[in-house]
Amino acid sequence: MGQILDRINKENDIKKIDSAKYSELAEEIRAFLIDKVSKTGGHLASNLGTVELTIALHSVLELPKDKIVWDVGHQAYTHKILTGRKEQFDRLRQIDGLSGFPKRHESACDTFDTGHSSTSISAALGMAAANQLEKRSDKIVAVIGDGALTGGMALEALNNAASLKRNFVIILNDNNMSISENVGSMSNYLSKFRVGEHYNDFKEDVETHLSRIPKIGHKLVERIKRTKDSLKNLIISGGLFDDLGITYIGPIDGHDIQGMIEIFHNALKIDHPIVIHVKTVKGKGYTFAENNPSKFHGIGTFDIETGEEISKKHLPNVMSYTEIFSRTLVKLAKDNEKIVAITAAMPDGTGLFRFQKNYPDRFFDVGIAEEHAVTFAAGMAVSGYKPVVSIYSSFYQRAYDQILHDVCLQNLPVVMIIDRAGLVGQDGETHQGIFDISFLSAMPNMVIVAPRDTRELVEATKFAIAYNGPVAVRFPKGDAPVSRSGKENPFKFGKSALVEKGKDIAIITVGNMFEEAYRAVELLKKERVFPTLVDARFIKPLDIRMIEKVALKHKVIVVIEEAIKKGGYGEAVETYVHEQNLNTDVHVMAIEDQFVPQGKIGDLRERIGISYKQIYEKVLELTK
Repeated sequence: MGQILDRINKENDIKKIDSAKYSELAEEIRAFLIDKVSKTGGHLASNLGTVELTIALHSVLELPKDKIVWDVGHQAYTHKILTGRKEQFDRLRQIDGLSGFPKRHESACDTFDTGHSSTSISAALGMAAANQLEKRSDKIVAVIGDGALTGGMALEALNNAASLKRNFVIILNDNNMSISENVGSMSNYLSKFRVGEHYNDFKEDVETHLSRIPKIGHKLVERIKRTKDSLKNLIISGGLFDDLGITYIGPIDGHDIQGMIEIFHNALKIDHPIVIHVKTVKGKGYTFAENNPSKFHGIGTFDIETGEEISKKHLPNVMSYTEIFSRTLVKLAKDNEKIVAITAAMPDGTGLFRFQKNYPDRFFDVGIAEEHAVTFAAGMAVSGYKPVVSIYSSFYQRAYDQILHDVCLQNLPVVMIIDRAGLVGQDGETHQGIFDISFLSAMPNMVIVAPRDTRELVEATKFAIAYNGPVAVRFPKGDAPVSRSGKENPFKFGKSALVEKGKDIAIITVGNMFEEAYRAVELLKKERVFPTLVDARFIKPLDIRMIEKVALKHKVIVVIEEAIKKGGYGEAVETYVHEQNLNTDVHVMAIEDQFVPQGKIGDLRERIGISYKQIYEKVLELTK
């Protein structure tokens, strides 16, 4: 650890360090982050880009009295280091370890739990309004990325912010990136501040003429540059922000610590909301991350010297669920020109980059705007197209009303690809995709499919494209197992697959939990217990014939799903069995009423109680 960093062990320790040493501290923090994240994985590029910004904020604020709200929060590693948590970084994103996001239970300096985009201005504005009511003098700062401004919630908050009659600072961290490269008019709008010819040419002319004034010219130019209303702000206004009634300053260099400190000091004295536009470089200080910020946005363990991720061992010819979906969609789109693909700022993570490459005119990245993505798809559907919207499970939560009101109510043929369904692991509570079954199952007209392996995902994607109504195809993060059986049940609407016939007890699995159950069944056979094994395939509608058939032949049914139990598939089976007075007991193994923290997926399954070992133990208990 660096000599300066060793002196920081709690919040506000940074104030004991000579500000002339801050640049050296920034380099020590970067070295620390690269070393630790290379061993644990995590969000590296975004954190490397905000080191100086965080140092500057901590130097002018008094934490935890003053408050910083980090949008998304994956860029708060330096904040955690400066608030006394550097010793915990060896357990970053591990079960019971340090979260990769702000967590109020970790520190009083983490003022708001974040994980999703475009929320910081709303939350911080609420805190500022509360302070106004309480007549408190605490300073409130929201840090939001330029990509997050495409989220409607951020714009709603900006619209509301102008009514506040007290200091409120919004830092716009502009690195020209969200996860993938930014798109849309907001990105173009901010680009005008970065590279506008009119501004740059006029600025140079003014500087040239002022510098020619004898004796005082050069001093005058330097004085103007140093003031909080810099030359840049004399020439261009904040445009959107000024029109909303919010003072705009910037753009300023987000790696100039002393410059930011001076501006932040002045901004914190203003008696109304202010936006400070800070320009940073994502991945700064680590060449591999600077050259490929998308790769290092969220990365596993990697070799520092080469920048290459330390690959996990893969079976030959095994592909991820996402890649299989991606390849299948491209093939289907070749013969169907009505297929269009839509994503919300994640073409790489959702696999749609391949579709974008092959059919650029039919690909739409709407930015971080999940609500808009779904209703945009609905508009394309009523116009005769077949929209395929691919978003992570946890982010579909943001579009609940649009799915219900704009798609299902009109029974529109929109395909919703739910990537990262189930446990995603180390990103923790805000990212676990465990709620989609519950909230989608309640929607009339919705069909939900959960393929278990390679073949089923291909068939499910084909089915979804052909189906004339709302359909969701959910699959998890990670590699898709190759189908185990030589002769598969045909893939038909609303039909489950009977994989193995047994006696006494039946196991019905949802999606990827088939693999855990299969391992358990192999162990059970050694105990002379032979369960019937059923792959649900369709979560909605229920395959009631299969349920009745299984219920008539077995005393006990165990349903296993990697999703929240309340409102899930297992409860639907349990309710149907009860309503039909079928003579069998139903036991649901799912996630109880809780949020699931970070950790490796295997460890989390053990803790939740749905690992193959626990399935094995549960079935043994029920059969004996």
